Amino acid sequence: MEKIMFETDEEGLVEFFVLEETRINGINYLMVTESDDDGDDEAVAYILKDTSAAAEAEAIYEMVEDDDELEYVSKVFAELLEDVDIEM
Repeated sequence: MEKIMFETDEEGLVEFFVLEETRINGINYLMVTESDDDGDDEAVAYILKDTSAAAEAEAIYEMVEDDDELEYVSKVFAELLEDVDIEM
């Protein structure tokens, strides 16, 4: 599982583990979790959306907050992660 670091305004550096990534309609999405424990039955996962411009050197990710977008993207991740049940 790939580990990535994010810099936030509130918490400084935050570490996430990437569960899966996909591209939908030209936008990159990551499904991440704070734990790398594969045996955790109730892990909390977040879906992040790349909001940076194509010319930017670093990606800028934000939490997906729109309910319709979150539902749609979570269904895509559920198909990609066959053995994982996603509950919202």
